[in-house]
Amino acid sequence: MTGDDFARAVEATLFASAEPLTPEEIALHAGDGDVATALQSLADDYAGRGIQLVERGGKWHFQTAPDLAHLLRRTREEPRRLSRAATETLAIIAYHEPVSRAEIEAIRGVQISRGTLDVLMEAGWVRPAGRREGPGRPLLYATTGEFLAHFNLGSRRDLPGIDDLRAAGLLDPLDEALGQLQLESPGEED
Repeated sequence: MTGDDFARAVEATLFASAEPLTPEEIALHAGDGDVATALQSLADDYAGRGIQLVERGGKWHFQTAPDLAHLLRRTREEPRRLSRAATETLAIIAYHEPVSRAEIEAIRGVQISRGTLDVLMEAGWVRPAGRREGPGRPLLYATTGEFLAHFNLGSRRDLPGIDDLRAAGLLDPLDEALGQLQLESPGEED
C-alpha cells in the first residue's frame, strides 16, 4: 500500500469511528504503515478547514473547527456554571490525579458533599480511577478524555501553571499573600 493509500485508509478509519482511536487501534483497521506519519499528514491537510483532525489524550478524532461550532448547534446551550466547590474539586483532581476524596478535602480544607463529585461525573469530566492500596482502600478520582476535549487540552501537561494563573488574574491575592507568608516564615523546631 502506498503512503497516500495508507493515509486514505487511516482517514476512512477515523471518519467511520464513533469514538476517538489510539494509533494502535487505527493500525488494526488501516493495516500496515506508518500511522504517526499518516496522522500528521492528515492533520496538516485538515488544518484551517471546517473540520480538523485532533489528538486528545493519546486518541485521534475529527472535530468541527472551534470557530464554526456555533453553526451546528440547533439550540442554544446554556453554559453550566459550576459552584466554587465543584470548580476547586475539579482543579484538585486535574492537578493531583489520581486523588482520593480525603486528599481532596485535605487540600481544600473543608469536606466536600457527595453531590459535588456527582455533578463532575455527570458532566463527564471526572471518573472513578480505581482504589488506593492502603487502609480502607479509598476510591480514587481522575479526569476523563471529555474533560480534555471540553477545555481544549491535548493532555494534562497542557494545564496552566502557577505563573499562567497569576498572569490571568485567577489567583486570589489573599491566598497568594498567605502562601508567600508560609514560604517566608521559619518552620518550627522539634
